[in-house]
Amino acid sequence: MKQDTDRRSIISSSLNIICLETEAFYALVEDVLGRVQSNQDQDDPWIDEAEAMRLLRIKSKTTLQKLRDEGAIRFSHPTKKLILYYKQSLYDYLEKHAREVL
Repeated sequence: MKQDTDRRSIISSSLNIICLETEAFYALVEDVLGRVQSNQDQDDPWIDEAEAMRLLRIKSKTTLQKLRDEGAIRFSHPTKKLILYYKQSLYDYLEKHAREVL
């Protein structure tokens, strides 16, 4: 029992609590998310089918095939079973089909 008490005192003595105001907390969260997204965008410009479908918010592989066939999005076919999509071309496609709301 004494060993458990000693262990708890070591753990609690190294615990630091940081208090933030609500606005400061959300600003910190936004900053962290921005950095994570920035790092992801800088990684590899080529993404797989699942990520392409997620970015385009489509559920059908047939729709993705149609976009390839129409030349609407840029892709690479490095191996027989692997198709990669150029991330910027997906963003360009979305931007091209965005509608302005008045």
